[in-house]
Amino acid sequence: MPERDHKYLAQNLIPTVLEAGKRIMTYFETPLDVATKSNNSPVTEADQVAEDLILRDLVRLFPDIPVVAEESLSRGACPKVEDIYFLVDPLDGTREFINQRPEFTVNIGLIENKRPVFGIILAPALGELYVTLAPDAVGRLDTVFTRSSIDISDLQSVHCRQVNYEALHVLASRSHLDDETLAYLDKFAVAGTVNAGSSLKFCRLAEGRADLYPRFGPTMEWDTAAGQAILQAAGGAVENLDGTPFLYGRVDQGFKNPGFIAWGQRA
Repeated sequence: MPERDHKYLAQNLIPTVLEAGKRIMTYFETPLDVATKSNNSPVTEADQVAEDLILRDLVRLFPDIPVVAEESLSRGACPKVEDIYFLVDPLDGTREFINQRPEFTVNIGLIENKRPVFGIILAPALGELYVTLAPDAVGRLDTVFTRSSIDISDLQSVHCRQVNYEALHVLASRSHLDDETLAYLDKFAVAGTVNAGSSLKFCRLAEGRADLYPRFGPTMEWDTAAGQAILQAAGGAVENLDGTPFLYGRVDQGFKNPGFIAWGQRA
């Protein structure tokens, strides 16, 4: 995807994720009605309110690009997807949100030819925004809700750090740390492990705060697309467990991902 298209997407979708984040925050730290979907994952009114807003804007801005959104798909609304489509997770880290931890995000990713080519992630409670600005550039901005407006020129460039295999800093899922992950990490010289929720783990790798994020448990394409796009543009990589490229478009599997390994910048 050309750089100009990245910047067009970023400039147009920053207001969308900010508005979705503001609406989510009206539910944060308040009593919530929590429902359980058919896959046993939790969902709240905040998830649906944010998704409705994002879908409205995507249909208006990019009417020719199909959108696969988590809550709509859970109700059976699945558009026909081919070479290009959006993936939307309106509230990634719902468990963190319910437990009043700030590690939840709003995610929009764009898939082209089975690869994530654009991503935007907002962490509303932290006021942090990450977005791809080119195939090899990522912008980050803090305190987003204190600003009257945001232009892509306001964002600061971030990139992965060089992986140090002698002292790896590892990110692990707070809600899904399992024995398989622990066994995998035993193969490495781990200097420290930080537990975190949602797609923020990809962002922490992208900004050079960690080296490795292994995930053996189940995820969905909308959980990872925006984060993978951001990580790759910052110099990192996401791979299948056998080292092959981590691709998208698993329509016949309900958009369910296999396990993966996410890295910072490797030699």
